Amino acid sequence: MTEALVLIPGMMCDARVYWHQVIALSSDRPVMVAAPLQGATIEEMSADLIAALPERFALVGQGLGGNVALEILRRAPERVTRLALIALSVQAEMPQVAAAREERIVRAQAGRLAEAVAQDVPADWLALGPARGEILGMLHDMALTLGEGVYLRQSRAMQRRPDQQKTLRRAMLPATVIAGAEDPVNPPRRHQFVAEMLPYGQFELIEGAGHLPSLEQPEAVTRALDAWLAAPLMLR
Repeated sequence: MTEALVLIPGMMCDARVYWHQVIALSSDRPVMVAAPLQGATIEEMSADLIAALPERFALVGQGLGGNVALEILRRAPERVTRLALIALSVQAEMPQVAAAREERIVRAQAGRLAEAVAQDVPADWLALGPARGEILGMLHDMALTLGEGVYLRQSRAMQRRPDQQKTLRRAMLPATVIAGAEDPVNPPRRHQFVAEMLPYGQFELIEGAGHLPSLEQPEAVTRALDAWLAAPLMLR
């Protein structure tokens, strides 16, 4: 039986961040977008999802969603059939990054959520191209729709996220790590390092994409996920 596919969005994103993947991949398998994330920590978010997910599933996570995906894998490895990670850091947040995030949290608390979101994902985090403005507009709309409360919870969760390198090394399943070639936040070499930590990890470089490849180059990301879903499952 074809396993279900679970897509976990990144910070302040809803199902629209996976619009192309949902349309293309749902023709031959159940597809679920796990949004919005509930809870104030990565651990709480993953625990909430585990209770609602199918018994067995393929798992995709982008950014914050990738951190939640890894925590799900750590807690329930027997339920995850395969893993895909997009544009994420698997390490705990560095103190200077957490301090900068704190400044954006203060802005959001002061009623300046749009400003905080614009600073979270500035224009130069995306590859230069005709769709950059449209993608930024969609990002801001997703964030403002989710609201200040979600922003504060997700920001705190990112600040306090656990290091998941041990989880990666224990992941005995088909896995792929997808990176935008022009991502200035988590450059390709970092994603390649993540792929190398996975016993069966593959690395996919998406040309013409920055920090949000699923929106910047949706067809290329869908092709990468389609190939990952076609890989044989492993006996564990």
